[in-house]
Amino acid sequence: MGGRPSSPLDKRQQQHLRGQVDALMKNFLPQYRVQLAASKLPRVREHRGPLIQLQGHPLQWQPVFCVLRGDGRLEWFSRREEYENGGRPLGSAALTGYTVLTSQHEYLHLLDTLCPDSPGDHTEEEPEPLLEMPVNFPLFLQHPFRRHLCFSAATGEMQRAWRLALQGGIRLRGTVLQRSQAPAAHAFLDTIRLYRQHKGHFGHDDMTLGSDAEVLTAVLMRELLPALQAQIQTGLRGAGRARAWAWTELLDAVHAAVLAGASAGLRAFQLEKDELLAALDRTIRPDVDHLLRLRGRVSAKLLAEVQGPLESCLSRKVDAQLPRLTQTLLSTVEAALAAVQTLLVQGMDRLSRHLRGSPSSTRLRKEVYSFGEMPWDPELMQTCYREAERSQGHLGQLVALFGFSGVRSLVFGAQDLSQQLMADAVATFLQLADQCLTTALDCIQAAQQLEKVRGRVLKKFQSDSSSFQRKFVRRWQICIFLPFVLSQLEPSCKAELSEFEGEVLAVGSPALTIEGIYEDVIQGALLQRIDRDEETEAQRGTCPKQPGTCTEVQPLYPLLPPGTFWS
Repeated sequence: MGGRPSSPLDKRQQQHLRGQVDALMKNFLPQYRVQLAASKLPRVREHRGPLIQLQGHPLQWQPVFCVLRGDGRLEWFSRREEYENGGRPLGSAALTGYTVLTSQHEYLHLLDTLCPDSPGDHTEEEPEPLLEMPVNFPLFLQHPFRRHLCFSAATGEMQRAWRLALQGGIRLRGTVLQRSQAPAAHAFLDTIRLYRQHKGHFGHDDMTLGSDAEVLTAVLMRELLPALQAQIQTGLRGAGRARAWAWTELLDAVHAAVLAGASAGLRAFQLEKDELLAALDRTIRPDVDHLLRLRGRVSAKLLAEVQGPLESCLSRKVDAQLPRLTQTLLSTVEAALAAVQTLLVQGMDRLSRHLRGSPSSTRLRKEVYSFGEMPWDPELMQTCYREAERSQGHLGQLVALFGFSGVRSLVFGAQDLSQQLMADAVATFLQLADQCLTTALDCIQAAQQLEKVRGRVLKKFQSDSSSFQRKFVRRWQICIFLPFVLSQLEPSCKAELSEFEGEVLAVGSPALTIEGIYEDVIQGALLQRIDRDEETEAQRGTCPKQPGTCTEVQPLYPLLPPGTFWS
């Protein structure tokens, strides 16, 4: 939406929010330091084109030129020339946390439920008619804590292209921490989980989608929301949908203030974090064997103490649901990767046909470039992404029993894996083809060489797929069951930790905490249960064979420049 001339928050409210952010950072950063001690961006194809946007005060539908950047940020300009001449956009939004709606009826229903009129509020202010004006090809971007963005395309084809591009940007922005291999990213996510557990929230949800500052902002916004609704909403102008619209604008102002504070706090912590990690490298490495022996000794004692309640919880509440949930997770990722393999085979076969039937280097160059673009083509990859979404409703019902509400994160993970393995296979095919094809070969010989490359790539893809299916399922089994088991054991077993805390504290290393050892013990017991279930299912023939090798997924390959296979 267009910019406002002034903030709807007065100085007192802004000061109050700064205090809330400071309190969050005060409570959060100490635990973050501990997790850093214990732990020791693909792209979106840029999409651009004209749309109309509901913006301004008063609201009006106005033509804009929109650009979805490769990092998942949406910008809009007054006209195309402003963008091409390097002008400043009218507005921009990082797409983290947004949802795309293409039904005006669905969006208006959302507004109706978002901000119901308060009892006794009979404001007669005229509702905003533009919100109800029929729109042929809408694109509504809804966010739980930010101002909604309302666009409309000229045709259904344009609407679909924008919807797929926006969904890709939302996923890219959302999974940045989950895709990171940096120990600091894992430490941050662990700290968020522990921070929320201390607040009494054990279930995994979609709060961890986004960058570190965006995740912290979402956590605090969730905490602030009840107070905001109770204290501020009664003073909102208008009624009905106009009132709901005003509520989103107010939330957007609060979100911006909290995000700025969280970003500043994390920037201020960056130097300390770097120094802490460097110091830990120096101090922990010489003592790592001693620390591991101590952890093993304390783990054994802890396990003996909690064995009874832990076994009872696993037997009564996990065992019955584990096989069913495992199969649903497995079928979700299997279906997505099967669709990837189908697209990959079609692409390789298409190249072989062109090589056999068309000696034109110009045509072949185009086909090679199109093949290299496959992982980044949202229309093409949509068939794979849709497979990951098919079981979303069924999964939601299964995991709700365990307080898990992060199905969107789970689906994003399956879609990321699909794109990653497609990118890996495409790059491998192009690299092997470049190695074996030379100008000395005629078209028939080249096609025969390409068929051998095809076989090698498929064999590697199938091996990688089987390996990462197992990793995917295991990761989400832990995300679903571990917080639940910890919450069930909280009243009885957490009290036992104080008996062993002195032994851990005596070591004087921040890399070991009694709480961390306790969670490792619970997770180890849970993994044994998962392995036992996996062996049972394998004996029944319902689990895929595990490959003999396991290749780590690397960051997404950059596109190779357009060109023929021949150097």
